[in-house]
Amino acid sequence: MPGTKNHATLLKALREFGLGYPGAHTKSPWPGHLDLAVKDKTFAFLSSDDQPFSMSCKLPHSGLAALSLPFTAPTGYGLGKSGWVTASMPDGAAPPIALFKAWIDESYRAQAPKKLIAELDRAAGATPPPKQSEKRAGVPTRRKAATGAAKRRKAGAR
Repeated sequence: MPGTKNHATLLKALREFGLGYPGAHTKSPWPGHLDLAVKDKTFAFLSSDDQPFSMSCKLPHSGLAALSLPFTAPTGYGLGKSGWVTASMPDGAAPPIALFKAWIDESYRAQAPKKLIAELDRAAGATPPPKQSEKRAGVPTRRKAATGAAKRRKAGAR
């Protein structure tokens, strides 16, 4: 098959990249695929090395833009309705590796548990979003406000 060696090299690079994420592992649900998964949830369907290049990712944020590219289509089996996009590169075409890595990142973040995403962000030095309790810092909750009002009434009655 023409281009198979290049496809195998591309797939190897993308698998290695995807396996660098916390909790990521490979999964082979059916012949012809060696997918990337986290907590047994697939985040990238990748063709096997001896098949033409194909990659599918869940792209909740960039899916519409991805579908405007000439080498993409909604993923089959109804997954396209859930934001999955499949890229198939023709032989001889230069693959946009940086774009594919960005898609793997987005798909991982869409499928991974929040705990693993936080671990990934800490390792990258990103500032995590504030917790719900931190967002309300300085704003008394109803319970605290009610308790404070009761204390003021009690103090005024003395």
